[in-house]
Amino acid sequence: MTRQFQFIDLKSQYTELKPSIDARIQTVLDHGQYIMGPEVRELEEKLESYTGSAHCITVASGTEALLISLMALGIKPGDEVITTAFTFIATAEVIALLGAVPVFVDVESDTGNIDAALIDAAITERTRAIIPVSLYGQTADMDAINAIAARHDNITVIEDAAQSFGANYRGQKSCNVSHIGCTSFFPSKPLGCYGDGGAIFTNREDLAKIMRQIRVHGQERRYYHTRIGVGGRMDTIQCAVVLAKLERFEWEVERRIAIGQRYIELIASNNLVRPVTVRAERTSVWAQFTVISEQREKLLDALSASGIPTAIHYPTPLHRQPAYKDLCRISGSLTNTEYLSDRVFSLPMHPYLTSDDQAHIISAMDKAF
Repeated sequence: MTRQFQFIDLKSQYTELKPSIDARIQTVLDHGQYIMGPEVRELEEKLESYTGSAHCITVASGTEALLISLMALGIKPGDEVITTAFTFIATAEVIALLGAVPVFVDVESDTGNIDAALIDAAITERTRAIIPVSLYGQTADMDAINAIAARHDNITVIEDAAQSFGANYRGQKSCNVSHIGCTSFFPSKPLGCYGDGGAIFTNREDLAKIMRQIRVHGQERRYYHTRIGVGGRMDTIQCAVVLAKLERFEWEVERRIAIGQRYIELIASNNLVRPVTVRAERTSVWAQFTVISEQREKLLDALSASGIPTAIHYPTPLHRQPAYKDLCRISGSLTNTEYLSDRVFSLPMHPYLTSDDQAHIISAMDKAF
């Protein structure tokens, strides 16, 4: 019988959590408060406790989390926001939607995260924010980035933590390592719901108040709108799903770390593949277990022939996307960004992956050569 592989195994996770998930959803069906029901605030409180952040604002998606954050800062046309071109389109999308300019800085060649040493050179009098992306499950060099922002009075750091919820940076949780943290609960994320969802984290009460208003159409109280807003609420059933998944989340984080380490050990003798580096002061929750190879296409063909699913995050950097090439500014060269986009690919990664599965996956790559 052919071995079946899942890139992300949500079915096994549901089997393990079925009683809790079903009960949580049934509770929502029974009380019928599908929008801003009690589970919304319950989840926010538990996420505040988990991250150590003073405020959590659940929102409709990770994209909305970034957009609402920029809106709360008053980002306007002509402003500049420094970020990376080696990320999902949403990171730049929200900047462009507000008429601001995405300014792309190159990434580190071994982590794929923004190179903090290059940020200073990208700052102008129009720079209002920096959005480092916590790529593949680990944060960027947040101390260095925060220090750069601190030298400038009007620059805010927003961590795009869509892939890193649960990771640590120098003992602090991702989403609580800068002025604002934004994450996604898209189903494939380390902590995911069964649709779209996201959250914003901050220790600033003034920003939290503004963000809560923006997510309900800029409403301060019913039918009284003090600012421009969006329909950005996370619905109650999705909050209920995340609440159920939180019960097992720490176990899943530990499993992700262990599985990532096992992959690293298995490919140590293969000089054609190297994993992205996890820095010593950080942990990665491996939202994707991503490797770098000069032989990407040959390896992808070999894995596909063995029935092993793969993905590329991300094959086309944002400065090469047709919609953005005339909207962005590039600071310096993007040599590492382009190098990685041509060479990275991701292997199956989820907490229910077995050691035998991993050995089979690596064996399939070895057989290609």
